[in-house]
Amino acid sequence: MKIAFFVDKFPSSSETFVLNQITGLLDRGHEIDVYANSKGDFPWAHSDLIGYALEQRTYYLNHGLQKMPPHKLIRLIKAIRVIYECWKTGEKKWSKSLNVVKYGKRAASLELLYRSVLLMGKGFYDIVHCHFGLNGEIAAALKEIGVLQGKVITTFHGYDITSYIKENGHDVYNFLFVHGDLFLTISERWKHELIRLGCRTEKIIVHKMGVNLKQLIAYTRRAESREQVRVLSVGRFIEKKGFEYAIRAVAKVVKKYPNVEYQIVGDGKLRGELTELIEQLEVYSHIQLVGWKSQEDVARLLKSVDIFLAPSVTGADGDQEGIPVVLMEALACGLPVISTFHSGIPELIQDRQSGFLVQERDAVALAEKLEYLAGHPEVRDNMGKTGRAWVEKHHNINQLNEQLVKIFERVL
Repeated sequence: MKIAFFVDKFPSSSETFVLNQITGLLDRGHEIDVYANSKGDFPWAHSDLIGYALEQRTYYLNHGLQKMPPHKLIRLIKAIRVIYECWKTGEKKWSKSLNVVKYGKRAASLELLYRSVLLMGKGFYDIVHCHFGLNGEIAAALKEIGVLQGKVITTFHGYDITSYIKENGHDVYNFLFVHGDLFLTISERWKHELIRLGCRTEKIIVHKMGVNLKQLIAYTRRAESREQVRVLSVGRFIEKKGFEYAIRAVAKVVKKYPNVEYQIVGDGKLRGELTELIEQLEVYSHIQLVGWKSQEDVARLLKSVDIFLAPSVTGADGDQEGIPVVLMEALACGLPVISTFHSGIPELIQDRQSGFLVQERDAVALAEKLEYLAGHPEVRDNMGKTGRAWVEKHHNINQLNEQLVKIFERVL
């Protein structure tokens, strides 16, 4: 099959699930092109990106001639050149991208015109797989215009079905639901949400994200072999990650267990606030904000810590997680996970079996569960084994990529 991926950023450290799908499909002999809105923060020097020559397979929808200037007047002037380049191809389909009545603000802003120029002559695919609903909207419109060909399949993850809906209204995906061929959700919860928004049930399949179990080994950890109890979190420093509540929880726990050490891998706009909170609580000797780490470094950290902490919350704008892949990685490494009753996380973490779940924004409850695990290494070990078994059964990326191929074949 010839497959196009429509994504936000590529390659992106927070969307390694996209990379895992792409390399899995390439391993199975399929031809892949990647269309990204912008460049991500993941280094092109990564072995998978080099080994699969993905830089040569990637096209940026907001780069070069097709880069849409933010200033409306400059955008309009540049559009004359864009139209000329489209006209030279002899194709007339691009002109439909200017139909404001049909395509609304995406046509009025000239977004569809700018995106059309990149696809002229190369937009013929069996499958167009879009990650996040916004990219599905764009692909469905480009297909309807005629510059893109293929079955449009859209995977919904998190913000695209929470804060985006809150901002743009419950009918924002009506066009996509009609013109899209199939919709994948990473959790049962999001399936029910799509149905609530008006998507036909028979067009939805739950297809979970997964991890490479060959690269993630479960390690038996012996508390008596070292003094510290090491706790880890990974993620962007944004509201929905809930790191404020993790810091407050650890600050309570270290009063009883001063041997607890907490590292947060990541960065973002809330770094200053989190740093200030650590100083206010006087726990800078126990908590470190260590910045972004490579995928290999995160894998090494997962091997060396005892507990994974993921206190996700719903943002003020309604933004929610999907099911963070890093939680699957933590479970695969035999770690117990403390998280929240948030989005699809309860579909991954079995409360009191592979970890503990508490209500959002409850630092006291987080502290209680963390304190319990700090004092019961045998429970940590049992939870770790349970979590590994769950991931092996439900989140093996190799098995999931096989399922994805069957889904593509079915829709064709």
